[in-house]
Amino acid sequence: MNQLLEDKVVLVNGGSQGVGAGIVRAALREGATVAFTGRRTELGEKFAAETGATFVRADLTDPAQARGSVEQVVAAHGRIDCLVNAAGLTSRGTLLDTTPELFDAHVAINLRAPFFAMQAAVQHLVDRGAPGTVVNIITSSAHGGQSFLAPYVAAKSGLMGLTRNAAHAHRWDRVRINGLNIGWTAACIA
Repeated sequence: MNQLLEDKVVLVNGGSQGVGAGIVRAALREGATVAFTGRRTELGEKFAAETGATFVRADLTDPAQARGSVEQVVAAHGRIDCLVNAAGLTSRGTLLDTTPELFDAHVAINLRAPFFAMQAAVQHLVDRGAPGTVVNIITSSAHGGQSFLAPYVAAKSGLMGLTRNAAHAHRWDRVRINGLNIGWTAACIA
């Protein structure tokens, strides 16, 4: 039986739990070589041992580590064919009570981290002259909002715009860039 991702190298940012962990498992089932990032070493190493995927410890709020996650996977596996940006923060905050610190935390993980990971992955694909895929996990709330998730919706709406812009900019490079506007998801978060 042919597997959809056979002979593909997939990096899932935010893959140690939640939606990202589900994506790691699905990509492995489809035959991919999978690496994933996470901030917590113990959790990441445990999930790597359970699944056979490669764990890359990274704090994606640091642009150097977001780019570095791509570089580490290329060093370990020779290339990346697909990047999935699934890391996210959903802490509550309204327009009236969100602090600058909470707003900045949302932008750092929900928008800036995918930007710099995409920058490294797309540059790698362009340099290789190879087709590839980027999938950004966005949110259906970016289309209508959630009053108690103001900084989250603001950052994810930015990611939606970035996804559209990057898809347009790199279509002739054979880099497919899409966003999934998922809704509330039951996930085990450690």
